[in-house]
Amino acid sequence: MSAVHQYELLVFLLVVIIGLELVARKMRLPPAAALIVGGIALALIPGMPRFELDPELILVIFLPPLLSAGAFRTAWAEFRTHLPGIISLAVGAVIFTTLVVGVVVHLLVPSLPWAVCFAIGAVVSPPDAVAAGAILQRLSLPVRLTTLLEGESLLNDATGLVLLRFAVAAGLTGMFSPGAALGSFLWVAGAGTVVGIIAGFAGQWVFRRLPESELSIVATLLLATISYIAAEWIHGSGVLATVAAGLITGQGQFRTFTATVRVRSGAFWGVLVFVLESVVFLLIGMSLHGAFARMLAAPDGIVALVVPALGVIAAVIVSRFVWIYGTTFIEHLFSGQKSRKDTFASATVLSWAGMRGVVTLVGVLSLPDEMPGRDLAQICAFSVILVTVLGQGTSLGWLIRFLRLSGAEELLVRRNSANIAWMKVAEAQKRAVIALSRGPDGEELHPRLVERYTHMARATVEYAASPEEHRPKEEAHFHVVLAAIDAGRKEIVRLHNQGEVDDHTLRELGLNLDLQEMTAGLHLHEEEE
Repeated sequence: MSAVHQYELLVFLLVVIIGLELVARKMRLPPAAALIVGGIALALIPGMPRFELDPELILVIFLPPLLSAGAFRTAWAEFRTHLPGIISLAVGAVIFTTLVVGVVVHLLVPSLPWAVCFAIGAVVSPPDAVAAGAILQRLSLPVRLTTLLEGESLLNDATGLVLLRFAVAAGLTGMFSPGAALGSFLWVAGAGTVVGIIAGFAGQWVFRRLPESELSIVATLLLATISYIAAEWIHGSGVLATVAAGLITGQGQFRTFTATVRVRSGAFWGVLVFVLESVVFLLIGMSLHGAFARMLAAPDGIVALVVPALGVIAAVIVSRFVWIYGTTFIEHLFSGQKSRKDTFASATVLSWAGMRGVVTLVGVLSLPDEMPGRDLAQICAFSVILVTVLGQGTSLGWLIRFLRLSGAEELLVRRNSANIAWMKVAEAQKRAVIALSRGPDGEELHPRLVERYTHMARATVEYAASPEEHRPKEEAHFHVVLAAIDAGRKEIVRLHNQGEVDDHTLRELGLNLDLQEMTAGLHLHEEEE
């Protein structure tokens, strides 16, 4: 395929992505599920090129920006508070799942060496950051569960990939040293984290000295990729390096970036993450078709491949339930707290939210051709991706509603906290305006500004005292604001069409109105949640 045809195919895939996203929203399905099914359907089209994915290239292209975006949005205080639970899932659950899946594969296919069985376990053990992010962003969960799931998906890739590396080496050489494996794991985790911390602080130093917003935004993308590559160069974890750098950048964004950079980078990263996630799931679907076609063409494929694949799927799902329920029980046993219904509900949702995705795909594609059981590993991995994304991903929202587990109460607490914060912000703004509006002779220089900020301070106090009473008034207020903005935009367009203002003025005033509309729309969106 020529370079031009490859570009045309990429454009076609982007058009397909938009169509599948619209279908998913219309049918209230997770877009990840629609994209995987769409990828499988695309692969069935006669003449459609077959993709041969380079695992290392997929990792270095997709993982750094996606992990960095997730880490950038992570609330550090909540992440730190729930770090023991995150490590339990990202390390303990991954190792436990690897062992359980390895035992199950060996029982079903006794001819496979133990190392190969554990390699299959390592491939399917880590839930995926891309899959988790694509599903969770459309669900309302308590902060603790969201933090645990997002934190786990950011850190567990390193555990799974390290386990896979040693399992593959043992499968090819027949040699395995637990001590060497532990030492290597500590080096990989420690070196990756240190590289990420250094890269994060170095990036902040650079960001503060870049004069233009475009340069700063490009630099954030480079930071994600450079931290990943630098850690991999010294055989550390590129995943942990990218996450650490992203966490530091996110925590320092209000000290490092200007308002313009934050607004523009938010738009840039939103589009980038959308495209990368969509392309990944579409490629997964196209890859699944080829794997299942080989399975059907293989002699005794149903018996030799399907039965072990079903066993691996069951082992992946059950082992997560066992680990989470077990650790939850132990936690309550030692804390002396009585188990509650919401604890059971939280553990159930946490157990069911174990979607696999790009890391599992890349892991299984990276297995050497000479490794025994490679076809079985691919079928097992692809089956797990298909079932967890289509099955668990699409039913997770229903499960949350059935268990009556949501973040509504915490959202109310955050709103109350936000109201109090706005009171203090408005009061600080009023004091600053009053202090700067007095001339040397005591004359009021900016009476309208004083009036405006005094009104804002008084309004925030009244709203915080009785939000339910004032919310309809606020909603009506911003509907009027939006109507005024729309009228202003139509007027500036009319003036431009009649030649009374030039293009530069049109863009400048239009941007001002757009920012006003974004602010008003944000307030209305918060009221609708």
